[in-house]
Amino acid sequence: MGITGASGIEVAIEILQILKDNDEFESHLVISDSAKETIRHECNYDEEQIQSLADVTYDVHHIGGAIASGTFPCEGMIVVPCSMKTVAGIACGYSDNLLLRAADVMIKERKKLVLMVRESPLSPIHLENLTKLAKIGVDIMPLVMTFYHRPQTIEDMISQMAARVLHQFGVVSSGFFRWGEAEQS
Repeated sequence: MGITGASGIEVAIEILQILKDNDEFESHLVISDSAKETIRHECNYDEEQIQSLADVTYDVHHIGGAIASGTFPCEGMIVVPCSMKTVAGIACGYSDNLLLRAADVMIKERKKLVLMVRESPLSPIHLENLTKLAKIGVDIMPLVMTFYHRPQTIEDMISQMAARVLHQFGVVSSGFFRWGEAEQS
């Protein structure tokens, strides 16, 4: 998992917490320099607390980290939140740090790459980069709130977004509601 400097790091924290409680998956984490700044501004966690939720962490500048190799065994990668700077780097194959290189490896190895993008409004450049990535099989999942599950708190919305992306990897979480389930309960 990669965390970049866009708003929405609480969703990344929720994903890491869910994975920490799931013995079937091991989480590997890389945090961009911009994300470190965003953490200081919008989180109740510091960088070390977030890193402690992952099984393995990497320095973003260590381009030779295990996740930079196509031989690294993994199900795929989630980048959340994913900044438009990161989208541009991935779309252009500009792998100047470990996070971008790991995403590039997912593409070249045809493994699942999910970008939980966060920007509004989207410029034509953003849309072009996102379209380019979608056309080659990258899953674009904007950090969009849902209301069909009748959330009562911001935490309910965060849980739903985290659970929805993990559902893409077959990870079942109690925070995930399918369409119509909230009305039945």
